[in-house]
Amino acid sequence: METFITHARGLTARIADRREERERFGRLAEGQSPLALFITCSDSRVVPSLITGARPGELFELRTAGNAVPAYQEGMPASGETATIEYAMRVLEVADIVVCGHSHCGAVSAKTRGADLDGVPAVRDWLAQQLSDGLPKDEGPTVEAAVQQHVSEQLERLRGYPCVRERLESGEVKLHGWFYEVHTGMVSAHSPATDSFLPL
Repeated sequence: METFITHARGLTARIADRREERERFGRLAEGQSPLALFITCSDSRVVPSLITGARPGELFELRTAGNAVPAYQEGMPASGETATIEYAMRVLEVADIVVCGHSHCGAVSAKTRGADLDGVPAVRDWLAQQLSDGLPKDEGPTVEAAVQQHVSEQLERLRGYPCVRERLESGEVKLHGWFYEVHTGMVSAHSPATDSFLPL
């Protein structure tokens, strides 16, 4: 079976052989101006460029277990997540932020089902801190309702970041909540008007 490293080596060699690709990648060296900040789960089944069709340089990505956005707290030490969000807002000035949850999410499932995570204490503590205790119990494999509520809660957390709030108020950025079905490839987007997720 082909290893990941062997696959990556072959892919980069094929890209380097194509003049058009070399020129496009050369332009990327001049700097980045992504279209959106894409916040999603670390799950390997969630591939932002596949979901959106984005090319290199078009998405500024933030991936965390359970696509969790830590609550902003004035005076607290900065985290990698906070720094990424601030950089996207104040330096890159992206026009959109997408929080994308997904079906079959292990983090949300573990939280809602009270899984024993004592063997992975860092995971246990992260989920305890970042995922709400109020997520609906969901025994189905997709944990759809719980994930969708979790996405909505992360959008609210983002509104608490000064760098996000100031750009929301000026109309310079928009927030979007998505739910990606790993078993179908379908994406639903949160509709504020109906407080529901509708096909994108």
